[in-house]
Amino acid sequence: MTPKEPMAPRRVVGFRMVGLGRRWRHALDSRLSAAGLSDGDTLVGMIGLHRLGDGISQSELAAAIGIDGSTLVRLLDMLVEQDLIERQPHPSDRRVKLLHLTAAGRTKVLAIRKRLIALEDELLCDLDDETTQILIDAFDKIDQRIASLNDKS
Repeated sequence: MTPKEPMAPRRVVGFRMVGLGRRWRHALDSRLSAAGLSDGDTLVGMIGLHRLGDGISQSELAAAIGIDGSTLVRLLDMLVEQDLIERQPHPSDRRVKLLHLTAAGRTKVLAIRKRLIALEDELLCDLDDETTQILIDAFDKIDQRIASLNDKS
């Protein structure tokens, strides 16, 4: 196959998703840093905790946002140090720490969400709700397949 021949859509999806994910993240980081909100991983962790709700475990948050446990521990240590989250002991399992946003953390999440919503609205303006839901459903199927493959290894 020469470089100019069209490729089957399935052969393009992964490459396009990786590139799009990077560009999406860069656009988000640029908007947030312009507002004095930086460190994308920190923001992802805080938004993840906000979306999932207070009282989830560190391992649940790591799985939900797709980062390994040791990376998350360092991230959470920074957030605790900044008084944006707090770790509380699990009522029946002292090995498990449950995560909670602090008042300062909630304030920061609201500022992040405001800019995130504006960016999402701008980037998705050409997609109606039905198309967006189809996209989300496709992402969910791909994510489930990845999880299934990871379970087998």
